This record gives sequence, structure tokens and C-alpha cells, in this order.
Amino acid sequence: MTSDSYHLGDNVNMYGGTNNTGMVKNAAPAALDPELRSAIAALTTQLQKLRAEVSPLGARTIDESLPVLAPDSVVQPQVRARALMAVAGVAATAGALGVPIVEAVNKILQLLGAQ
Repeated sequence: MTSDSYHLGDNVNMYGGTNNTGMVKNAAPAALDPELRSAIAALTTQLQKLRAEVSPLGARTIDESLPVLAPDSVVQPQVRARALMAVAGVAATAGALGVPIVEAVNKILQLLGAQ
């Protein structure tokens, strides 16, 4: 038996059931561009140094953002962009010490296409 039918992409068949809410996607995340990976790694190092120089609230914001910013973390681009904006806000309050971090965040946002 041969067929000329081809199917590419998702195929969902639902027969009965209740409270069906959607599909689970288990696609592998795309690898980060090497330039972006390098920029994020450098930013992470800068943030770890800045953490000791900011208020407890700023330090907590950095602590919450670092796992999301890690080059190997699997997160949506929007989530990473929000974490970048959060650490840029902390860096902006740190005066001259935070200037290179704000510049690094802007570069990463450009690489992500979020700016």
C-alpha cells in the first residue's frame, strides 16, 4: 500500500476526553550564538562583582536573575530580556560601577533582537 500523503510538523488527534488544554512541546532549544554566549558569560562575571556593592534588594534581584541569564539556561527570550532589564536597573543605581553592565546589557539585548 502506498500513499502520496505527506505530513510535516505537529499532528494532534483527540478522541473524547475532558479538560483538554493543549499540547506538550518537547523540542530541543536552539543553541546560543557564540557571540551571545560570550557576552552573557562576561555579564554574569560582572554581575557577581556588582552584587557585593549594591543594596540587599539589588543583590536579591541579581541573585534571582543569574539563573535565567546563565548561557546554558533554557528560557524563553522574553524571560531572559526581562532579567536583563532587571539587572540593568540595579546597575543603573550603582553609578560608575554599573555603567559597563548597562552597556553589556544593551549589547546583549541587541544580539537578542529585543532592542
